[in-house]
Amino acid sequence: MAVYHLRVKPIQRSKKRHATAAAAYRAGVCIVDERTGKKHDYRHKMGVLGAELCLPGGGTEERAAFWNRVEHHHRRKDAVVAREIEVSLPRELNDGQRWELAMTYAHELAGRYGVAVDAAFHAPRPVSDKDLELNPEQFHMIDPDTGHRHNGNWHCHLLFSACHVEPDGTLGKKCVELDPIHCRRRKILNLTQRERSRWAELQNRALERAGAACRVDHRSYVDRGNDRVPTVHLGGYAARMRRDGTPQLSEQAMLNREIVATNNEVWRLREQARRERIEERELKAWIKQPGVCSASGRIILESRMMDSIERSYLLSQQIEEEERSSVRQSRADFQHSQVTDEQIELTGSRPATEEPESASEMRSGEYPAPTPARLTGSVPEPPRDAQVRAKLAVRRLLCMVEQIDRAAAIREAMLDPDDRFAEVFQEQLLEVGIGAHGELSHGARPSQGDELGESADGTSAEHPGLTRADGAPVKR
Repeated sequence: MAVYHLRVKPIQRSKKRHATAAAAYRAGVCIVDERTGKKHDYRHKMGVLGAELCLPGGGTEERAAFWNRVEHHHRRKDAVVAREIEVSLPRELNDGQRWELAMTYAHELAGRYGVAVDAAFHAPRPVSDKDLELNPEQFHMIDPDTGHRHNGNWHCHLLFSACHVEPDGTLGKKCVELDPIHCRRRKILNLTQRERSRWAELQNRALERAGAACRVDHRSYVDRGNDRVPTVHLGGYAARMRRDGTPQLSEQAMLNREIVATNNEVWRLREQARRERIEERELKAWIKQPGVCSASGRIILESRMMDSIERSYLLSQQIEEEERSSVRQSRADFQHSQVTDEQIELTGSRPATEEPESASEMRSGEYPAPTPARLTGSVPEPPRDAQVRAKLAVRRLLCMVEQIDRAAAIREAMLDPDDRFAEVFQEQLLEVGIGAHGELSHGARPSQGDELGESADGTSAEHPGLTRADGAPVKR
């Protein structure tokens, strides 16, 4: 189905951007910036299906000469030399219909605001087998004309000057209708608010002429009365991470996953409720038919309703139990692997599996006598594995340079279900002078070497100068 997209972006010098570079990249040509002397060569860029510079009145001009004149026309070092509208083009149209739609909108913008518009028509990005292997969830489609696989993202870049342009190409004053600050001060609609509805109208008109059944809507979910949660914009870097299959997703990508899962769950529950309402209406209509006992019909209706409620409850309980069991299993596997690795690092060999002492005593029929600790009720020493894990966890913290990394590691360690580990871990943090948020006290510093290196006297072999807050050397 067609997807609506319209985004307005400024080209401003304060962010090291230039109109010549933007025009060269979007049109896939080579332009030399006469003001800076820099050469912007994008002739190797793939996917540029066409580009055309439109002046008010239907004229045109050579691209490099025009945008160099625009750069010389703006003298401020923080000037906005151009603005861009990026729009998506429907997949339901062919290349000729998409080009006609984009150029119609470009000529309309040039005449409405009295500016020059440089339209560049870009093809979708190809999707290879390796891309699908890295990220199987990404959208892709097969082009019916070429048979190639791509992401279906036909789009157009409309780069227009920030100043007025005469039909003969003469540059004028700043076009204040394009400035969002001017629109906010005058309390009028800005460029984005004005053009979103117009682009949706043009796109739907083109879809109707092509005989497509789908339509686009520029309004938000709130304006349409839809309670679906909209996803957030990923940006170029986050989208590239997701496309390349990087395991460490960005916060926006993780948030989008949660939003999509929530929307799908809400849709599933609503669909289930809709089916139940239909079944209830059909059953009530059946009860009212002649020859059907009303009492028996009500009993059947109530039994079906109770059965539906019970199925929903059992399903929710099953889902919750599966989530809890998966969390417990992942924690158990992580703790087991962590303890095993730490014992191997300390002893140099994998610990042998020993028989519990209680089991051998029970088979021999002998029970241990009460020890002084049991009689006096003294607090027992923490288990050896808890001490080892806490010590190694603190050593890893000392090997971290950034405070944000130490804070994240401390939060992860405090989620351990072993209470004794948490107590020993907090004691170790106080001993070496690390705060709850990863901050280092005076005298403590992060290490940069082997986490487990020790010398004969118990201090760090790699970092003998590592001390606590009170000035004493840190025991490793």
